[in-house]
Amino acid sequence: MDPPNSIPPDRFSMPSDAPWPFRYRLLGCRHGLVLASTQNLKQLRVWDPVTGVQHGLAVPPGFDTDGISIIGAVLRVVGDQFHVLLAHSVKKQQHTQAFACIYSSETGLWSDLISTLLPSEEDSTSSSLSMYFTSMPAVLVGDSLYWKLTGVSNVILEFDLDRQSLAVIHLPVELALCKPWDFTVMPAEGGGLGLLFKSDLTTQIWKMNTDCDGVASWVLGRTIELGKILSLNSKEVRKIQIRGVAEYSNVVFLSTVEGLLMLHLESLQFKKFSEPSMMSCYHPFETIYVAGI
Repeated sequence: MDPPNSIPPDRFSMPSDAPWPFRYRLLGCRHGLVLASTQNLKQLRVWDPVTGVQHGLAVPPGFDTDGISIIGAVLRVVGDQFHVLLAHSVKKQQHTQAFACIYSSETGLWSDLISTLLPSEEDSTSSSLSMYFTSMPAVLVGDSLYWKLTGVSNVILEFDLDRQSLAVIHLPVELALCKPWDFTVMPAEGGGLGLLFKSDLTTQIWKMNTDCDGVASWVLGRTIELGKILSLNSKEVRKIQIRGVAEYSNVVFLSTVEGLLMLHLESLQFKKFSEPSMMSCYHPFETIYVAGI
């Protein structure tokens, strides 16, 4: 946001004892909190940039091996209480399993490991699905967190916060083999799980519907012609890549030949940033903030 409603930039400066981003890797932002891990994946830090309060956590057993690809998310529960979710994948022979556990600041404990099998192809020479290949942060929809996974094909990993269970959701057939930067998980218009998919010339918004028998399926909703909205030719539209989603603001971040853009999906209004689009993904920081405090 523009001044005076924007958070002062110096609020996002890490303390001198932990220079950013050289010692920490960003895992996610949510509810005004930032979650990061040390580069050696031994420690986690939960940080509130507005108040400056920080919490250090030890990575739980099973997640502290060098080289493991970790994804994570943070959620504010009540007041200063928060939960941290970590997940990673391990390949064993022809099978790949996803493991997850959740930390509660109220108890100071990690839960037991939760696991599920990830799809794989026995005859494929491609690597199995790995969370390392997608740096996009989790998206919170309802009571579940979702990550996109890439490998043999594209799927979505769901962590149900109420049931504390993992599940795999397959993408529409049309999107199963698309490039990782051409789709992202997002809250659907009107609620529920949605997808944003960029084809060569258009962008599609999909929604998962459940029928009266409890069978879930993907339904194509709106189609957005980005070339007309952004005044780009067909060659420039093909180079657009999805870099992030602000789940509460219905905003998507796109890298284009002209730099980074922020597009509001409902109004289709967009804002250009002066900085070049150099990052593989962006972590939108959303919080309630009163100017002057």
